[in-house]
Amino acid sequence: MVWALIGVVLGLLVLATSVRILKEYERGVAFRLGRLRGPLGPGFCLVVPGLDKLVRVDLRVVTLTIPPQEVITRDNVPARVNAVVLFRVTDPERSVMVVENHAVATSQIAQTTLRSVVGRADLDTLLAHRADLNDDLASSIALQTEPWGVEVAVVEIKDVEIPEAMQRAMAREAEAERERRAKVISARGELEASAQLRDASLTLSESPASLQLRYLQTLLELGADQNSTVVFPIPMDIISPFLDAIRQPAPESRGVNGHAAGARPPAERTSDDHRP
Repeated sequence: MVWALIGVVLGLLVLATSVRILKEYERGVAFRLGRLRGPLGPGFCLVVPGLDKLVRVDLRVVTLTIPPQEVITRDNVPARVNAVVLFRVTDPERSVMVVENHAVATSQIAQTTLRSVVGRADLDTLLAHRADLNDDLASSIALQTEPWGVEVAVVEIKDVEIPEAMQRAMAREAEAERERRAKVISARGELEASAQLRDASLTLSESPASLQLRYLQTLLELGADQNSTVVFPIPMDIISPFLDAIRQPAPESRGVNGHAAGARPPAERTSDDHRP
């Protein structure tokens, strides 16, 4: 009876230590005497102590942050780039049998691929076409992790750090581009305005009354504002007779022989005129 009781107790202990509970998002890869048994779970499963070894594999999506990598772009610009990788295990057996640690291996492959892909792109592509680089990274990493039973879902470049001198150069380039566009837009506006003014002048020249009305409208607009100084334009055909009269001397200002009034003739000069 004692030995039977001891046997029952040992059996209960072995049974208790053999019970494993695997969660819904977990799978178990069991080895019996070093040989693969196959995936187990989820739920209740038995593992014989001393004979079986159980390795738990998480099937949830894992977020892996790639530390900043020092890279040089195709146009020889140094930069620091970091990224994030989302992956999950699709085949528990291969993730245990093929690779020692699939998380560490995926991290190292992601770092190497990030440096390689960014090194093949120039700085403008890295800054403006990041989505294309993300797709290239995801396909390259997934191609290498697929034999391990690991599926790479998303690869995103988080941040790109460039030297401060390059940032200032890019700012000057952007400012120059803005100035160029502003000058081009201003020149186009002047061209369109000159064309409209030409059409307006041709239309006004057909009717002198319309030109006079436009002139009066301009005076009305000037008078509407409370200005201290008003520039009043006068046509040249109105003031030209007055200017001609000012330029010509009056007839009474000349003498008999065409000499100016009050001047002595040359014959009437005295000897005193030759003295120094």
